[in-house]
Amino acid sequence: MKETVHHFPVNILGTSSAVLVFWLLCVANLTFVQADIHGAGEQALAKIDIYKTTLALDGSALITAYPRILGSLGEDSEWITVNIMNEKPSADDWIGVFSPANFNASTCPPQDDQWQETPYICTAPIKYKYANHSNPEYTKTGKSTLRFLLINQREDFAFVLFSGGLSYPKLVSVSNKLQFSNPKAPVYPRLAHGKSWDEMTVTWTSGYNIDEAVPFVEWGMKGETPKRSPAGTLTFKQNSMCGSPARTVGWRDPGFIHTSFLKDLWPNTVYTYRMGHILSDGSYVWSKVFSFKSSPYPGQDSLQRVIIFGDMGKAERDGSNEYSDYQPGSLNTTDQLIKDLDNFDIVFHIGDLPYANGYISQWDQFTAQVQPITSTVPYMIASGNHERDWPNSGSFYDTPDSGGECGVPAETMYSTDYGMFHFCIADSEHDWREGTEQYKFIEKCLASVDRQKQPWLIFSAHRVLGYSSNSWYGLEGAFEEPMGRESLQKLWQKYRVDIAFYGHVHNYERTCPVYQNQCVSKEKHHYSGTMNGTIHVVVGGGGSHLSEYSSVIPNWSIYRDYDFGFVKLTAFNHSSLLFEYKKSSDGKVYDSFTISRDYRDVLACVHDSCPATTLAT
Repeated sequence: MKETVHHFPVNILGTSSAVLVFWLLCVANLTFVQADIHGAGEQALAKIDIYKTTLALDGSALITAYPRILGSLGEDSEWITVNIMNEKPSADDWIGVFSPANFNASTCPPQDDQWQETPYICTAPIKYKYANHSNPEYTKTGKSTLRFLLINQREDFAFVLFSGGLSYPKLVSVSNKLQFSNPKAPVYPRLAHGKSWDEMTVTWTSGYNIDEAVPFVEWGMKGETPKRSPAGTLTFKQNSMCGSPARTVGWRDPGFIHTSFLKDLWPNTVYTYRMGHILSDGSYVWSKVFSFKSSPYPGQDSLQRVIIFGDMGKAERDGSNEYSDYQPGSLNTTDQLIKDLDNFDIVFHIGDLPYANGYISQWDQFTAQVQPITSTVPYMIASGNHERDWPNSGSFYDTPDSGGECGVPAETMYSTDYGMFHFCIADSEHDWREGTEQYKFIEKCLASVDRQKQPWLIFSAHRVLGYSSNSWYGLEGAFEEPMGRESLQKLWQKYRVDIAFYGHVHNYERTCPVYQNQCVSKEKHHYSGTMNGTIHVVVGGGGSHLSEYSSVIPNWSIYRDYDFGFVKLTAFNHSSLLFEYKKSSDGKVYDSFTISRDYRDVLACVHDSCPATTLAT
């Protein structure tokens, strides 16, 4: 495992100091089952048994969709009207959106005797709705009108009417085809920090391979002549997936993922940028124009604001996939952050991103959902179990949570600086215990910070390697991921980590400053002086279904909230930090504390933080 910086499904980018695998739409044998410790939940598309589809075309049924040409004014998304007329309606009729529009057996990959005979359909739809979604009289009238929101996903679309419900689909009628005016257009930019503070990476998706067009980013300060930076191009294939559904019914071509490195940025400066492709005939294809503010110089004394959360997921603004309320708070969190976009500088999404679980089309849906954020501020991620875990694939946990993706779309571990902050982001889906490569990386990351310049040291991982009173952890008795903190707590103490953040458990919980299960301070809201323990925070309420707490409240648990929300850190200067927990529903603060600390307070020796010394004679 190597130190990494990352981007959005980006890809595997080799550098002298990093290997980057961020959103590129890729140990121990633990015997417990933990596919979802935080409650019920299932990827909505997994409910459809698409292989059982039978052909039942009915000339008396008609489904039409319009407009047929989408994005004629350069839009990346558009609302579609679908009209249904069916002389034999039933309550379990549903409409699936297929892309590409050609989805019959000719598109099925060879599967080595998986089927006695090839199924009629072997690709899941990208979304669906029941025919009576907007018309409860559908079963009486046989007529319904539905509205769908489509995003540019590089291929054409068709709407399909099924009877028989989700378990035994019968294909009744297929609509006309629809297509974006330029389905290959560059879309969904994702910003991330590069290898150094003065570098920003821009990653985006398109339908252009390098033999069709040359990708680049045009960028510069406002009012100055822009420059151009080249971009690399990567993708991944079906055989890169580890298992089903990612390798079978959930597979969809991810397109081409491009990454450009914008270097030698001035600190705290606004830059505009747009992605471009030079076609073989010399013409250009452009994205919209976006802007970002570059990072402050490491240690710079200025107002710096950080957002942290985990386990957000995605949801459909058009009400699709309504059978499953899998990520009920994801749009609230997304929209609250978009609303407050001018008031924070960088985002850390610590694992479990879209919960695609092997349905690759959902990565596009997620990048479109968060584009207003990712195109404006660096959006840094961590790997979660729903991105990485798959049996016999090298993940620390032998579970099928990734749906066969096995980390191809997103797998990361990295350190990064933002002004007065130093972040060490671990990958909880790989072994972190003492003696492992990741343990060495974590210690190197923690040891490398200059606390005089960067007083705020933050550790983060997806699973709870610290403290949580989640009900499942309570049953285990240790209130942590098994073997979670045993090796790491001495590092947190030795290097005086201020705050450690985790997701995985879908709620909010804050501890006292704690070391070896004991609170080292009775204070709850205002911390000052010597730093003698780390505050651990579970902030996994980004949007996925919520997790129950244990009935036991440990002595170190200061505040718990069974709701969706996120954390905001505000560094005012080198000695003053504000922590705020906000609910996604209203953006208001429900828990907070401050830290006031001088450099000498960080240097002060406390239990297990300084090596033994002797007096010189």
